[in-house]
Amino acid sequence: MVTYIIRERKGIKMKASDLTITIYADGADIEAMKEEYKKGYVKGFTTNPTLMKKAGVKDYVTFAKECVKEIPDLPLSLEVFADDFEGMEEEARIICGLGKNVYVKIPITNSKGESSIPLIKKLSAEGLRLNVTAILTMKQIEETVDAFADGTSNIVSVFAGRIMDTGVDAVPMMKKAKEIASKKPGTLTLWASCREVYNIVQAQESGTDIITVTNAILAKLPNFGKDLGQLSLETVQMFVNDGKSLGFSIRA
Repeated sequence: MVTYIIRERKGIKMKASDLTITIYADGADIEAMKEEYKKGYVKGFTTNPTLMKKAGVKDYVTFAKECVKEIPDLPLSLEVFADDFEGMEEEARIICGLGKNVYVKIPITNSKGESSIPLIKKLSAEGLRLNVTAILTMKQIEETVDAFADGTSNIVSVFAGRIMDTGVDAVPMMKKAKEIASKKPGTLTLWASCREVYNIVQAQESGTDIITVTNAILAKLPNFGKDLGQLSLETVQMFVNDGKSLGFSIRA
């Protein structure tokens, strides 16, 4: 197994084997999901309606059943599509019934901004495994964790990447989220909307339990620990090769 050096600080090198954070793959390309599953590095999978749209999924139930068939023994988060709470509840029960490894993703509000907390409380009380998504505030974190029934397994998905898109450091919030979630055994925190490989390091340092990573970012993991001088050379070589392929000439 290839060992990737993640970071060097004060002469101490961290390696992939030192990671305590769990990595989930985020996507809806079933073939790519199967490939990551075979590699064995990813420990869970998540998807959402937007990713399904990008992947060209035509039938939700068919897609979901195939996911469960191909990934039967790792956590698999599948999201409801309905925008009304009655519809969310009905879809949640259908999704839950697809497999024992399935977590039902419930958005923290509907598109009107109405809180999903009452539905989360109801479903959690019945023992459904929930992944509450689209969380971006401390209030949402607190209310979500409080809504989970004791003894249930749940995930609090904080969209750290989107928080940082606004120019705000998400690390302090993720640290606080971990502190709050730790008071409810069985509740895990998740760093969502990962933007770059370094977010994995940030997520681990914040104490976050899980980070979702797209296939494009997973493909960059071999760069961990690469000598920067070598990476510089490879970058120049790429520019030269691409320039040659264009056939451009600047000199007369």
